[in-house]
Amino acid sequence: RKAGGRPRPNARSCRVTARRTRVCSLAHSPAKPSYPVSTRPSPTLTAMASTTNKPDVIKTKEEKVAENSSSAVKSFVSGGVGGIAAVLVGQPFDLTKVRLQTAAPGQYTGALDVVKQTLARDGVKGFYRGMGPPLAGVTPMFAVSFWGYAMGKKLVYAMTPNRTSSVLSYGELAAAGFFSAIPTTLVAAPVERVKVLLQMQGQGGKQLYSGPMDAVAKLYAEGGLRSIYRGTLATVARDGPGSAAYFVVYEMVKKALTPVGQDPSKLSLSAVMVAGGSAGVAMWTLAIPPDVVKSRLQGAPEGTYKGFIDCARQTVAKDGASALFKGFGPAMARAFPANAATFLGVELSMQLMNKAF
Repeated sequence: RKAGGRPRPNARSCRVTARRTRVCSLAHSPAKPSYPVSTRPSPTLTAMASTTNKPDVIKTKEEKVAENSSSAVKSFVSGGVGGIAAVLVGQPFDLTKVRLQTAAPGQYTGALDVVKQTLARDGVKGFYRGMGPPLAGVTPMFAVSFWGYAMGKKLVYAMTPNRTSSVLSYGELAAAGFFSAIPTTLVAAPVERVKVLLQMQGQGGKQLYSGPMDAVAKLYAEGGLRSIYRGTLATVARDGPGSAAYFVVYEMVKKALTPVGQDPSKLSLSAVMVAGGSAGVAMWTLAIPPDVVKSRLQGAPEGTYKGFIDCARQTVAKDGASALFKGFGPAMARAFPANAATFLGVELSMQLMNKAF
């Protein structure tokens, strides 16, 4: 120590002081990781930041309502376009089917005989007899069907709020498909009633109706709305299970045709037509027996049958169980091309609307 001065630091005190200084500096400076750090921002954090920094990403209640309304309108319109395509392609097959189902025993030897007799009597235009009602009613009928399917899926989501996946099972899709048949029947039942009556004409005998409006007027005079809506239960019995199979098979085939990692909504139009045609075949495989009963019930004079069950019972008792499958050939021949055209129309119109709006 110097006289009157501070003590001279020795080597040990220098080491202690240095160690304390280093600990202090570490405590007050940011820690450096032992691995390299990228100066580029994390994509996840960037996405989170961009989401939270953009208030317009969070949709208001009004925006959600508008989006749902737009989706419903698109489903309605695209369904109508698909229905028009189905009628234009499928009408000759449908007329052949109905005439086979409703003809007296022995009138035709089969589907080809129906075609031959129709051509001989009325020419090619004879195959488009009765097309007015389905063409006039097909837009609301198919439109309501596809709208009902969209609503059915939303109903499934609403009934399963705690679901862990947004992907609907095939059972849930079937439920949505069955639901679509309920509102559709309100339009389909009277359209089918008038169509069957008009298609039954032209097989010889007196022509009772001059056209769709004349048929509606005479049916109303005969029995009011009850007469116009005859066959409603039969229509539900046909279209409920049929629509369930229809939409499920369409989704299944679309999924099977979609390459791994791709979006099913980006399928080629040819693949869409294959899926749609397959859906039609699946539907009519189930729908033929109730369709036979529906056609007979709707085409019979007042008082012939008490209802759907009585018509089915009398049909089997009189013509055997095989009578429930009359028209199966024309229905299958119609099913693929008509429903391929349906879904082609639906998908094309939906794509156009998505681009435009």
